[in-house]
Amino acid sequence: MAESTVLLVGLILGVFVAAFFAIAFLVYKLRILHKYIYKLDEDSNRHGGELVGEVLKSHGVKFVFTLCGGHISPILVSCQNLGVRVVDTRHEVTAVFAADAVARLSGVVGVAAVTAGPGLTNTVTAVKNAQMAESPVLLLGGAAATLLKGRGALQDIDQMSLFKPLCKYCATVTRVADIVPVLRKAIQIAQSGTPGPVFVEFPIDTLYPYPIVKKESGLKEAPRGLSQRIVNWYISNHLHGLFAGAWDPQTKDPLPVDIPLPNQSQVDECVRLVSKSVHPVVILGSQSTLPPVPAEKLRQALEGLGIPCFLGGMARGLLGRNSNLHIRQRRRDALKDADLVILAGTVCDFRLSYGRVLNRKSKIIAVNRNKSQLFKNSDMFWKPTVAIQGDPATFIVSLHQALKGYNCPADWVDMLKERDIEKEKVNSLKSQESVKQHLNPLKLLFTLENIMSNNSIIVTDGGDFVGTAAYILRPRGPLTWLDPGAFGTLGVGGGFALGAKLCRPEAEVWVIYGDGSLGYSVAEFDTFTRHKTPVIALVGNDACWSQIAREQVPMFGSSIGCDLEFTNYHVVADGYGGKGLLLSNSSTAEIDSTLSRAQDLARDGTAVLINALIGKTDFREGSISV
Repeated sequence: MAESTVLLVGLILGVFVAAFFAIAFLVYKLRILHKYIYKLDEDSNRHGGELVGEVLKSHGVKFVFTLCGGHISPILVSCQNLGVRVVDTRHEVTAVFAADAVARLSGVVGVAAVTAGPGLTNTVTAVKNAQMAESPVLLLGGAAATLLKGRGALQDIDQMSLFKPLCKYCATVTRVADIVPVLRKAIQIAQSGTPGPVFVEFPIDTLYPYPIVKKESGLKEAPRGLSQRIVNWYISNHLHGLFAGAWDPQTKDPLPVDIPLPNQSQVDECVRLVSKSVHPVVILGSQSTLPPVPAEKLRQALEGLGIPCFLGGMARGLLGRNSNLHIRQRRRDALKDADLVILAGTVCDFRLSYGRVLNRKSKIIAVNRNKSQLFKNSDMFWKPTVAIQGDPATFIVSLHQALKGYNCPADWVDMLKERDIEKEKVNSLKSQESVKQHLNPLKLLFTLENIMSNNSIIVTDGGDFVGTAAYILRPRGPLTWLDPGAFGTLGVGGGFALGAKLCRPEAEVWVIYGDGSLGYSVAEFDTFTRHKTPVIALVGNDACWSQIAREQVPMFGSSIGCDLEFTNYHVVADGYGGKGLLLSNSSTAEIDSTLSRAQDLARDGTAVLINALIGKTDFREGSISV
C-alpha cells in the first residue's frame, strides 16, 4: 500500500514537473514567435498618435485645439507634422468652445485634444454646451496606461462615466490597431442624425512607440523566480497584443453620414397647409444651418417662399442685414396673429415660453432631427399639426420647390415689418437718453452697428449687455452670429472668437462681452496674440452682474454677489500682448473714433479689447435670468 502511494505521488510530481517544463518551453517559443504572430517591429518608433493625425487629416480637419499634456503629446506632434494646425489655449474649456465654433462655421467636425483627469474634467461645461447646441465636436482625451487603470496612476479616474451622459458616443481605445476604426465611427456618429459631441479616450500606452511603452511597462530584463517570470510573461503578452497589427493598412476615409430627411407625403401635406394660409410665419433655429444644405441655398428658398421669418441662434444673419422678410421685433404679437407657424429646427422650450406663445388656432408644422426636441412640451401647451423628424433645411428647400408660384400675402409681410420699424424707432430714442454716469449702452451699440464691416462675425458672451446687443446688432450674412445656445453658458467668448477667426481669417470678428463673462476667458488674449488671431472684444463694463441684479435687487433688496468694479480690463489685455482701449467719453465722436481705431489695429494684426464703461438704463426692464 505504501509503495503504491509513493509511486502515485512520484508519478503526479513527475507529470507536474514535465508539464511545467513543457509550458515554460512553450512560453519561451511563443516569446520568440510573438513578433511574427503579431507582426511586430519591436524597434519601430511609429506611434498611435500618427494614426490619429492621419484620420483627422483624411476627414478634412484643419485645426486641433488643445492644452498640452504628456498623455496626448504624440497626437499633437503628429498633427503638426501632417499639416493639421495645433492651437493651444490657456484653458481646456476654451479648446472645446473653439472646436464648437469651427464645427458650426465650417461643417467639419471640430476637434479638441486634452490630457487625462483634470484636463478632461475642465471641458465638461463646453461639452454639455455642444450637446445642447447640437454641434459635432470630437473630444480626444488621454488616460492612464491600459495595465494601470484602476491602480492609482496619475490622473486616473473613471472618465467614461463623466462623458457618457454628455456624448452621443464614448469609446476607450484598447489596441493601437483600433484607433482608426474607432475614430472613423466617432466622427460619423458626431455628424449623423442630431449632431453632437463624441469622446474617445486614449490610454497613454496606445499612443507612444513600442520601445518606450515596453521600457515603462515594468518588464524585468532578467526575471528571478517563477512569480517574476509569470508577471513578465503576462506583461509581454499584453504589450504584444496591444500593438498587434498596429501598422496594417487601413482605410481612413470618412464613413457615410446618416441624416434624417422628410418624405414626400409629409412635404405634400405641408404644401396644402401653406397654400391655404394668409398669415404664415417661419421660425428658424440653429439646426436649420447644419449640412448638407448650404446656407446660401436655404436663404434662396426662404426668399422664394416670401414668408416672414424670425431667426434664432446660428440662423441669425441668414437673410442678410436688411431683408424685408427678416422680422426682428415683437415676435409674440406676430405669433398671436399667425394662422400657420413653421418651426424649422426651433424648440418649444423657455425661448418660446414652452409653446405657450403659439396661437392654439394656428396650424403648426414642426421639423426637427431630434424626436424629443420635435415634441418638446407638446403634451402641455401646444400641439403640432404636422410633426416631421427630419432635416429642417432640406424640408424648407423641398417646400419651396413644391410651392413654385406661391406668394405670401404682401400686406401681412408689410404689417410685421412696420411693427419692426416702430419698435426700432423706440430703441433708437432710448439710445439718445442720458445716463447717470459713463455711456448709454444702446448708443454704444447703435454706433457699432453703423461702423461694423460687412464681413463681420459677431460672438456673444454675456447677460444684460449681450441681451441688449441682440436687439440692435444685425448679423451681416449667413453663419455670422455665434451664441452659446440653449444652455446659456457664460465663458464661450474666447473660444468662439478663436475658432471663428481661424475659420475665416478675412472676417472682422467681434466679441460682445459683459464685464462678468469676460473674466472667464480674458486670458485667451495671450492665445490671440501667439496664434495671430486679431479679434476685437467690446466689453460693456457696468461693474455689475446686471442680468442677475435686475431681478435680485427689486425682489430681495440686496445686490449681494452681483457687484463688481470698473476694472481696468484694457490694461489686462495689454499685459497679454494685445491692445487695450478705454472708452469712457460718451460723445458720439469719441465712440466712433475708438471703434474705428480698434478696427485699424485688428487689420494690422493686433487683438484689441475695448473697455467701455457703461451706465444703467431701463431698457429690457423686467427681463429675468431664469
